[in-house]
Amino acid sequence: MLPALVRKLVLGGCALAIAASAVAMDPRYRDADGDLVADLPADPKQWVDPATLVFAYTPVEDPAVYAKVWEDFLKHMERVTGKRVQFFPVQSNAAQIEAMRAGRLHVAGFNTGSNPLAVNCAGFVPFAMMASMDDRYGYEMEIITAPDSGIQRVEDIRGKKMAFTSETSNSGYKAPSALLREQFGMEAGRDYEPVFSGKHDNSILGVANRDYPAAAIANSVKLRMEARGVVTPAQTRVIYRSQTFPTTGYGHAHNLKPELAAKIREAFFSYDWTGSALAREFNAAEPPQEKFMPITFKEHWAVVRDIDSAMGVSYACK
Repeated sequence: MLPALVRKLVLGGCALAIAASAVAMDPRYRDADGDLVADLPADPKQWVDPATLVFAYTPVEDPAVYAKVWEDFLKHMERVTGKRVQFFPVQSNAAQIEAMRAGRLHVAGFNTGSNPLAVNCAGFVPFAMMASMDDRYGYEMEIITAPDSGIQRVEDIRGKKMAFTSETSNSGYKAPSALLREQFGMEAGRDYEPVFSGKHDNSILGVANRDYPAAAIANSVKLRMEARGVVTPAQTRVIYRSQTFPTTGYGHAHNLKPELAAKIREAFFSYDWTGSALAREFNAAEPPQEKFMPITFKEHWAVVRDIDSAMGVSYACK
């Protein structure tokens, strides 16, 4: 579980004093109840009740692999909602956010770092997160290197390339950038060369194959890749591990018909993971991910919004 959410960010013992998180929801949305997510439109004519629900999982790894992983769950959602459900393979966080903003995406799992952008720019309403049976959840940001890279500590990255995933990623960019600047006095472009791999698995494979001297990644992705035999634990070495962050947030578009939105929530919380492809893929995490637990964006993403404040991230929609 995360520690108490206070107005400072703690990364591996380094406290970063920051200002209160700013909220900049797009003018097309309203938040009258102060829960920091878009309200259902007051006019029922603006409610959406599509014949086919489109679902997208965060683009951290090969979409073809995850289409099979999610297949049984999406069939369950079809039974609960009475709708056809289509898996939509997205190639980037930006494409996923734009799809929901444009009304082409109805249900999604957005990664940790892109959740605030999806909420503020696309009307995303997160309500669930994977967790263990005893409600433990989350992952850590790790900075990894190859065992024979010559990098023994974070300071040794100075003068070398540092791989990030994308600028919207919490563990793949925002948290490690804040850490390198605040705790180690290292600025991108001056003290190290930032490169972007696009996805966590690309960064992990890049370190394992000696393409990158070091990389910032989500250790949950690395554990799943190790469980599938894509990489071995011996191919990477951890030189920094953060405290725990929330993992992928699952939710729906704000303007779905209320009865449909309720059925979508029911599908998540009534799904039996026993023997499922989801269980085979996500039980390998630590803590194991064995169910969907209820969450709120206001509470569970406070630490992520604090990192964004520390980094000067804007939620302005382009």
